Amino acid sequence: MTMHRVLTALGCALTAVLTTAWSGPLPPARPATKVVTHNGVMRGAAHDGYRTFEGIPYAAPPVGSLRWAPPHRALPWSGARDATRPASACPQPAGEVPGGSTDEGCLHLDVTTPDSADPAHPRPVIVWLHGGGLTTGAGSSYDAHRMATRGDVVVVTVDYRLGALGFLAHSGLPGSGTFGLADQQAALRWVRAEIGAFGGDAHNVTLAGESAGGYSVCAQLASPAAVGLFDRAIIESGPCTGSPDHPFAPYSVALSSACHGLGPRGKGRLRRRTRCRCLPATGESHPPSRSSGDRSTTRLRHPVAARRSCGGHRRGPFPSRPRPPRKQPRRGQWLGRGIIQAGNPVTPDTWPDVVAAFFPSPGQADAIIREYPVHDTDGGPVFGAVIGDANFACPTARADAPLAVHVPTWRDEFADEHAPPLTSGTPPFPLGAPHASELPYLFDLGGRPRALSPAQHRLAGTMIDYWTRFARSADPNGPASPQRPRHVTLSLAPDHIAPTRTEQLRHHCAFWNARR
Repeated sequence: MTMHRVLTALGCALTAVLTTAWSGPLPPARPATKVVTHNGVMRGAAHDGYRTFEGIPYAAPPVGSLRWAPPHRALPWSGARDATRPASACPQPAGEVPGGSTDEGCLHLDVTTPDSADPAHPRPVIVWLHGGGLTTGAGSSYDAHRMATRGDVVVVTVDYRLGALGFLAHSGLPGSGTFGLADQQAALRWVRAEIGAFGGDAHNVTLAGESAGGYSVCAQLASPAAVGLFDRAIIESGPCTGSPDHPFAPYSVALSSACHGLGPRGKGRLRRRTRCRCLPATGESHPPSRSSGDRSTTRLRHPVAARRSCGGHRRGPFPSRPRPPRKQPRRGQWLGRGIIQAGNPVTPDTWPDVVAAFFPSPGQADAIIREYPVHDTDGGPVFGAVIGDANFACPTARADAPLAVHVPTWRDEFADEHAPPLTSGTPPFPLGAPHASELPYLFDLGGRPRALSPAQHRLAGTMIDYWTRFARSADPNGPASPQRPRHVTLSLAPDHIAPTRTEQLRHHCAFWNARR
C-alpha cells in the first residue's frame, strides 16, 4: 500500500483540525515566574493553578553547518530569557501554523507544570510529540494545562525538524533520514537534565504522541540511541509493526532505498545558504529511514526485537513498562471523506480502481474487494474501514501479544461516536470517532477548549486520569485498583469498561495478517 499517501492525508487532516483551533486572539499572559536552568534563567507565566514556560531552546539552531546534522547543545544566555510566548514553529507550509514558518532556529519545547510541583516534590513527566505527517505541526498547538492540573503532572511539548529538513535521507549524511528523531532524543536528554528545576521527576518520564508523533514514539522504542531517555510510552494512532519489507512501521524505508541524488557539493551549497530553499519539499511525506548503523546513530529496529534483545532490563532500549498503541474504530474515515469530497465517489463501479491505487500488489486488490464489498452509498465508510483496519487497528492488535510477553501492556479505543467535529462543513457520511478526534479531550488545541457536552467533559476527565495514572504508576487503572482491564473502550459511558476486540475485527485482522 502507498502508506505515504495515507500519512500525508492524515497529516493534512490534523493540520485542518489545528488550523481551526488557532483562529481568534490568544488570552493575555499572566504574571511572571522564574526557573534557573543550566543554560540560564527562564521567565515564564503564572496562571490559575499552573505555570507555563514556552520557547525553551533544547538544542542549537540547526542552520549552516548544523543543517542535516545531529542536534548540538544549546548555548547559555545571560539575564532572564522570556518564556511567556511560543517560539517559531519549525519550517512548514501554511496550514496549522498561520502563514507557515521558515525559521530553522526552532528546536524549542514548552513546559506546563502545576502549582503543586516543585523540586522538593517532583511530579511525573509526560513528553508529548505532535502529529502532522512529519511535515507540519507544533508543540505549542497543544495547551496541556488540563492534563497538568487534573493529573498533577508536568507536561513537555516538543518541536522537532520536519519534512526535508528533518528526514532527508542520504548515504553520505551521518544520521541520515532521522534528524527529526534525533531532535526528539535531544529534547528527552534536556528533560532528564533540566526538568527537576520545573518540579518534574527526571526519573519518571513518559513519552507520548499521536499520529506521526505516535510513529515517533515507536521509533524511539526501537532506537538504541534512546536507551535510558524515558520510562514508559503512550502511542496514539501510530502502530509500531509493519510488513516484512517495512519491519519498523508501515511507512519507514530502508536507507538504501532513500534519496541519493544530493552530492557533496550540493550538500555544501545548501548548508551555506542563509535560509534553506527546500521548504516546498516539506509538504511532501518524508518517512524516517532505518539502517544497520552503530549504536551512536538513531538507527531503528523492530520494537519487539529490541525488547527481546535487552532481556527486560529497565534501562534497555525498550522501556520496561510501555503502553502500546491506542486505536480508534474509524481512523480511516478522514481519508474516505477526503476522497469523496475531492470529487472521487467510491461506488461499486469505482471501488476496484480505488483499491488498486492504494494496494497495487498483484492479487491484493481483488481479495480486498471480496473482503470489503461496497454496496450503493456505503463506499466512503467501507474505504475508511479498509484504511483503518490495515494501518491502525490490526497492526495495533498484532503488536499487542508479542509486547505483552515482555512488558505490562494496555490498549484502549476511543469510541465517542458523537465527538465534536474538528473541521467546518458537513461530511458526506457519519465519521464516528475519526483520526485526531480524541485530541480535544486531552488538550485545548491552539489554547482554546472545544465545545464538549457534560458527558464529554466527564469522558475527557476519565481519559486524562488514565493517561496520568499510567505516567505515575505504570498502570492506567492506578496501583490500588482491584480490577486491571488491559483492553478498554472509552465512550460516553466512561464507567463502563468493555473489550475492544470484536469478532468482526478479529475476522478482518486475520485477513490482513494472512497478507503480510
